[in-house]
Amino acid sequence: MENIFQFRNRFFDELPADPDERTVPRQVYNSCYSKVNPTQVRSPCLISFSSSIATSLGLDSTVIESSEFAQVFAGNKLLQGMTPYAMCYGGHQFGHWAGQLGDGRAINLGEVVDIYGNNQTLQLKGAGLTPYSRTADGLAVLRSSVREFLCSEAMYHLGVPTTRALSLVTTGEKVLRDMFYDGHPEYEPGAIVCRVAPSFIRFGNFQIFAARKDFDNLKRLIDFCIRYDFPHLISNEKEISREIYEKWFIEICDRTMRLMIEWTRVGFVHGVMNTDNMSILGLTIDYGPYGWLEGYDPYWTPNTTDTEGRRYAFGNQPQIAQWNLYQLANAIAPVIGRTEGLEAALSQYSENYNKESKEMFARKLGLDRYQAENDELLFESLFELLVASEIDMTIFFRLLSKISSQSDYTSEQFFALVADAFYDIDTDKYPPDSYRNSPINESIFNQTVSWLKKYQARLEQQSVSDADRTKKMNLTNPKYVLRNYMAQVAIDKASEGDTSEVEILMKLIEKPYDEQPEFEKYFAKRPEWARQKAGCSMLSCSS
Repeated sequence: MENIFQFRNRFFDELPADPDERTVPRQVYNSCYSKVNPTQVRSPCLISFSSSIATSLGLDSTVIESSEFAQVFAGNKLLQGMTPYAMCYGGHQFGHWAGQLGDGRAINLGEVVDIYGNNQTLQLKGAGLTPYSRTADGLAVLRSSVREFLCSEAMYHLGVPTTRALSLVTTGEKVLRDMFYDGHPEYEPGAIVCRVAPSFIRFGNFQIFAARKDFDNLKRLIDFCIRYDFPHLISNEKEISREIYEKWFIEICDRTMRLMIEWTRVGFVHGVMNTDNMSILGLTIDYGPYGWLEGYDPYWTPNTTDTEGRRYAFGNQPQIAQWNLYQLANAIAPVIGRTEGLEAALSQYSENYNKESKEMFARKLGLDRYQAENDELLFESLFELLVASEIDMTIFFRLLSKISSQSDYTSEQFFALVADAFYDIDTDKYPPDSYRNSPINESIFNQTVSWLKKYQARLEQQSVSDADRTKKMNLTNPKYVLRNYMAQVAIDKASEGDTSEVEILMKLIEKPYDEQPEFEKYFAKRPEWARQKAGCSMLSCSS
């Protein structure tokens, strides 16, 4: 593998390094990163890898399946040109400034150029102690690593901006974790994920310098980020102007807004939208207690730590993103020297999100465009319906594509088209002609049928054929998402040495919009046994 990668480590070479090379947890000043080597592990074993990201990095199966690959991506061996380091950053956690945070268990190996000419940073998560580990050990367990590995790739194939995951490697060692934070820690198998992204710079990288009034290094980092991650904003200027800084922030706002649109479209909930978990590139980053909406609930959060305030619940994510952008604006304002452009960008964020979200839901409904005069009440009544009963978001929107704009449905036939999305219905026990007598009460039945009739009437106003509309809807509404219970089944099996379910899910998530009849069993509501099971409903940040 020595000659597989050609490294160009710009972040390492051009930005200030921590002069203290001890790995002991401590405060790090005037530095963008600390040099640190991954912790050696006993017996690394490759569990799974993403063929698509491997191909883009120029890796073939011979290289990936070699014993050396597992050694490298467990951190036991460094290839020539690798310059491992952990990044220094701060952040607001749950709305409160937390000071220095940093890569507590993430270690960047270096930057490579993929086959498309794009820069990609390789990063190991769970590779051991760094100066930013605080009271932790810098390690990760199989449970959280399987979730991060699968979700990174699931989001990519859904078309959501995200960091990628190249490999999942077990370490052959045990890691002590208190999964429920209840004082009963247990040993779990250790694992490491190799994450891949053009950049891992976060909002918090800028915040830490601003908080410490280290404006020289703040400017160095901003200029570095613009020149390498946003080069289209400049030409050959030696100095970056205020106008370019403002254009940079406008683009960050736009990328973040579009990320929120995509999360909303697929029903994804991040769970920990702290500013240190916000990518400067508008990528989904740091997969902890995430989840997809099952029963549609704007107030649902997958994070047990967030159950009281629900700050990071599904419906709050767009406004939390704006709040985080406001914190970034505060951090970079001293370098720009004025705030008018930043304030305008933040205001525009709200306008853009409101407009784009309506257009996005129009696409989910198969409408050619959003027409306020026709669609505002249609949308309002849709969301009233979705929260009136426990309705699976993914299944409901996918089933809507089956509705014909011309068919003369009875009320029972209308309801039957979407019945599989309702959690209260046992469709085996209650056939289509008896839904009125099922656990769904008559009020919900009538509300559903009433909305479906309005929806059909709206479809009739379009010149688009049912076939074309169905095709477009099925490219917008995924059939398969990585539900928590599916990931948990894979984790349980992997913990016993059976990785077959991980591989099955990897195949499933590669084509989430396709019918994939061989995987039809995964197009189903969350099973009742998973409603309260740990890892299937809500999760802690323990990993």
